[in-house]
Amino acid sequence: MKQPILIVFLFITTFSLAQKTTTKDAWLEKWENSKNYLIEIAEAMPEAAYSFKPTERQMSFKEQLVHIKNNMDWLSNTYFTDVEFKREKTELPATKSETIALITEGFDNASLLIAATPEERFLETVDFFAGPKSKLQIINLLHDHVTHHRGQLIVYLNLNEIEPPSYVGW
Repeated sequence: MKQPILIVFLFITTFSLAQKTTTKDAWLEKWENSKNYLIEIAEAMPEAAYSFKPTERQMSFKEQLVHIKNNMDWLSNTYFTDVEFKREKTELPATKSETIALITEGFDNASLLIAATPEERFLETVDFFAGPKSKLQIINLLHDHVTHHRGQLIVYLNLNEIEPPSYVGW
């Protein structure tokens, strides 16, 4: 009688251990969904409207996308590599497909750098212009920045009477 109980115990233990999600795993899953959702938004806007600005003082649709990519490059490279990141003025891509490829590259590069970072390093404190922050706070900022500008892009779509893609959560 003891053997079946042991087998059930091992199965439950193994199953529950497999269900544990690390901070990094959760972030990477959300990051991939965020990438896919932003690409859907970028795809929804016609190429002719990539220069659309709701007001003169705002960035165009394309400039918003490039800004998102540049921020991903800065945060992920500065805080998750040992290479000194040098900001360079980015030329705007000529086409919608080039812009989407640029965004995809930014997401994928950030994902690779975060995936390669050992989980315990997320607790390390780094110097940041807003004061000392943990690397966990930096990855949360990475995602929050995308969300902030993606929300603006949804407004741009609505102002052009384009229905935004359905929201993608986790």
